[in-house]
Amino acid sequence: MRNYLTVLIALTACPALAFAAPATQADNRMQLSFELASGDYHCAFGQRIDVRRDARSANMLDIGWKGRRYQLERDLSYSGLPRYEDSRSGLVWIDLPWKAVLLDGRTQKPLANDCKTV
Repeated sequence: MRNYLTVLIALTACPALAFAAPATQADNRMQLSFELASGDYHCAFGQRIDVRRDARSANMLDIGWKGRRYQLERDLSYSGLPRYEDSRSGLVWIDLPWKAVLLDGRTQKPLANDCKTV
């Protein structure tokens, strides 16, 4: 009985396992499409992000943040919400009609939150 409890406690301390979806399932996922504005986004704590959307491709955008420019490409999301990522810097921009958020894609921590167009 003691061994059983020890194993049970050890298993509850383990992180949940994530299984990748097969490529065919991921490719067929519905992605939402919103007409979102380019321009200055004002975020919480006085942060600003300049967002420039590519008129030729809805899958690309350019952001200016902390004096640097980044090219982000749309990434398939499980929820279908617009999610853009720059694999070199690790920045992730999640874009919704009512607000956006900039994340550190490596830690998933917000860098700029509650961003809205002016």
